[in-house]
Amino acid sequence: MNWNQSLQDYQHYLKIERGLSDNSVLGYSQDLQKLINYLESYEISDSPIQITQETVQKFIYDIAKLVNPRSQARIISSLKGFFNYLVFEDYRVDNPMDLIESPKIGRKLPDTLSTDEINKLIGAIDLSKPEGERNRAILETLYGCGLRVSELINLKLSDLFFDEGFINVTGKGNKQRFVPISSINKKYINIYRSEIRVHLKVEKEHQDFLFLNRRGKQLTRAMIFTIIKRLAEEIDLKKNISPHTFRHSFATHLLENGADLRAIQQMLGHSSITTTEIYMHVNRQHLADILSAFHPRK
Repeated sequence: MNWNQSLQDYQHYLKIERGLSDNSVLGYSQDLQKLINYLESYEISDSPIQITQETVQKFIYDIAKLVNPRSQARIISSLKGFFNYLVFEDYRVDNPMDLIESPKIGRKLPDTLSTDEINKLIGAIDLSKPEGERNRAILETLYGCGLRVSELINLKLSDLFFDEGFINVTGKGNKQRFVPISSINKKYINIYRSEIRVHLKVEKEHQDFLFLNRRGKQLTRAMIFTIIKRLAEEIDLKKNISPHTFRHSFATHLLENGADLRAIQQMLGHSSITTTEIYMHVNRQHLADILSAFHPRK
């Protein structure tokens, strides 16, 4: 078994058996490719079955000089997963990563936007242009439903259940969940559909996608990033934001206004409540204000 073949087999395993998204598979593959490139640069001929703990330890030591601790931890995690796969498939009897520890890194708290900042971003959209109504509907949906950018660009007309007040979202691993949608969000999507989208010449394979570019094709992740970056520049927003910032803001604002953490978990599509609990740490002052206002011994 050579490295290229093992990488292809692992990609197939992650996609088919683990049900991971293309972006997740790409991330694991890029981390494994770093090890492959390292072995080639040092003319180390060990195959995936032969490689020793000493060799991977040297690789981790050297890569740590080039990347930050968070990236190093991700690479270690990716390699552990790959070698666990080889053990699972009986290619190896041991995992050479077993004794290699990840660097200690603090939990990174997500950036958030205030409701005023979100209103300013949406208010900066030029509605005189056809894409303006689309962009307003996009931002309203990112924030109003707490979607990942991949979930947004893959949202389909057939996923909209407006009479019931929900949209059907396909998340990581093709897991589906129903997310409530507000009347305001429905209003702006309907304006986009009836006044802008209906006039587009839509490519056959893209007919069911909700958000389209001017050529009638599905939007890309990069296009959503570009839209948001330009709006941030328009209002001179100093924060470094992305589509994910709207998702973080959605969860944070719900929590601040008293929403149940389990309900937020379901709406975000987190498989573990531990992932959702990060929002408990976002605004400590808010928790202090609650204590001051409601504790009997205030």
